[in-house]
Amino acid sequence: MPSLPTGSELAVILVEDHALVRAALAQNLSVPGITVIGQAGSAEEALDLVRHLHPDVMLVDIELPGMSGIQLVREIAPRLPDCHIVMLTGSKRSDDVLSAIRSGASGYLTKDMPPDALVRAVLGIRDGDLPMPRRLAAQLMERLAKPGPGSTGSETLTERELEVLTLVADGLTDREVAKALDISPRTVGRHVGNILDKLEVRNRSEAARRLREGL
Repeated sequence: MPSLPTGSELAVILVEDHALVRAALAQNLSVPGITVIGQAGSAEEALDLVRHLHPDVMLVDIELPGMSGIQLVREIAPRLPDCHIVMLTGSKRSDDVLSAIRSGASGYLTKDMPPDALVRAVLGIRDGDLPMPRRLAAQLMERLAKPGPGSTGSETLTERELEVLTLVADGLTDREVAKALDISPRTVGRHVGNILDKLEVRNRSEAARRLREGL
């Protein structure tokens, strides 16, 4: 995902079901360079917000009532390909990190981080920094590097192939995937072919099932 224009004001939407936590986040992010343009207490409210707002960054709690934060990411990521969706949660489990990134999130921050660290992480998105603690980033890279069942290390899916497979598994066509990732449909088709070969499956449905099973 490309970095945002230098000096631009970051438009942020907060998605958090606890009103007090949401208010604290909004207050902490009331700094030069960041504008909180919307707040939602549920995934459904967030989906309604993004119909008429165009955020640069969304901070999304994983544990939302009803539709989960990860499900929300799967819905929003294809619609807002230029938006950086960052999970903000109390969980530090690598499984949650992996699910979030595979669903389309571009970062993962924990709620116990100091306010100034949160501000630095959000502002760093403008410069293309990864909004994720180093320990969690290391765990993520280790998990992504592991080959799937029946695969060798050389057959591990690349980051781009994982992005393509995640969108394909959500039912998007090659043209829709191409638009979401800002690549050509022909490139998408090439990635899909590589995915099928590496996972040793016959079609997209089997590839999607492998993704849901953790590859």
